[in-house]
Amino acid sequence: MDATHSEWDVIVLGLGPGGEDLAGRLAKAGKSVLAVDERLVGGECPYFGCIPSKMIVRAADTLAETARANTLAGHTTATPDFTPVADRIRDEATSDWDDAAGVQRLEDAGAAFVRATGALAGRADDGRLQVTVQGTTHTAAHVVVSTGTRPSLPPVDGLDGLDVGVGDLVWTNREILRTRTAPASMVVIGGGVIACELAHGFTRFGTTVTMIEGADRLLSREEPEAGDTLKTVFERLGMTLRLGRKASKVERGGDGVVVTLDDGSTVTGEKLLVAAGRTPNLDRVGLETVGLDPSAKTLDVDEHMDVLDADGRPVPGLHSIGDVTGKGPFTHVSMWQAGILREHLLGETEHFGGYEAMAWATFTDPEVGRVGMTEQDARDAGLTVRVGVQQIASDTRGWIYGEGNDGLVKIVEDADRGVLVGATVVGPSGGELIGMLTLAVHAQVPVSRMATMFYVFPTLHRSVLEAIQALK
Repeated sequence: MDATHSEWDVIVLGLGPGGEDLAGRLAKAGKSVLAVDERLVGGECPYFGCIPSKMIVRAADTLAETARANTLAGHTTATPDFTPVADRIRDEATSDWDDAAGVQRLEDAGAAFVRATGALAGRADDGRLQVTVQGTTHTAAHVVVSTGTRPSLPPVDGLDGLDVGVGDLVWTNREILRTRTAPASMVVIGGGVIACELAHGFTRFGTTVTMIEGADRLLSREEPEAGDTLKTVFERLGMTLRLGRKASKVERGGDGVVVTLDDGSTVTGEKLLVAAGRTPNLDRVGLETVGLDPSAKTLDVDEHMDVLDADGRPVPGLHSIGDVTGKGPFTHVSMWQAGILREHLLGETEHFGGYEAMAWATFTDPEVGRVGMTEQDARDAGLTVRVGVQQIASDTRGWIYGEGNDGLVKIVEDADRGVLVGATVVGPSGGELIGMLTLAVHAQVPVSRMATMFYVFPTLHRSVLEAIQALK
């Protein structure tokens, strides 16, 4: 079916991982689907986020392991060269930022695709939702808002006067992942996941990095121990961290850009990476035409992914998935929500499992894996809390691992119920080790039961048992 058709079963606005998957699967199931996005099919993750950034991380980790051979195995040298990484990102991950394969997948599934901005336009006489795309009004029983987010530029004096582009002074995640070379120096505004992963990766490729973070620690949404560990590792690598400071002015100068901080000091770099948050793409969706707040930053959804109005009632025919729901800015959350909504729209059994055991990872070295609540979250919720901590270096496998064994396992127990409500793993393969703890939180496995299982010796995951034994 082509996009000139105006009557649809489902219109999907935004084709990030969840939106693309949903549109394709609904079309394969026999629904007439119009898929709309002004940018690349697949969204940030395959082109400007998860995939290309992890190629940088993987290569940077290889350089680190090569250097560790001098301590553990022999004598080696490695000269950083960003070209193989840039080639992999261009050729293997993004096809030179061409989404032809993604568009073809959608169309082969039976969906119609339009590269444009779509906006809600109220309802037809029969109550179905209307959407305008390139001046044409389309009608559908169901509309899915999956428009994602874009990089935010903070209101720093002078920043809006500098060009943002691959060849310009200022980068966001979209520009830095298209660079062919690692800059000699870089100032990073931000201390969250994107900032930490990219700053860490480029440092290992020889870039002199200064990070500016307004919070008192890196990864401020994580356990304090996670940010403290990364601070130690980053400073050991030679990175300069200006924590608890904010950028007040940006201008050309020095090696490329000069950033003045709120204490009057300055830092300079060849490039400025702005990784200080994301802006939801809801400002052009036409929310007001269906009775919703046009200034909303997120869309509240229920367990079926139905959008809720200000009174908590489902807006007929309107659904949302992905970052704009505010549940978690992660590809796996978007895909999980897409699966639930697909089941909902097809009348199948829905597998909604709740968000209590939401998990994610930050792919620095050491990795930071996280599930559920932090210790402070649990205390703020009024739970009776017990905490267990085991340092990775104090675990036998961690000790054997040697250099690069920074980190810990921290578990948070609801003592009244005897189950874990959160956990953090900082260390080698932290993003993998969090898997068993995610299962424990999600399934509410009694801690007493976890204490009786076998933990292979010597493994890193044995640190979980030692953290359980340390609960207090």
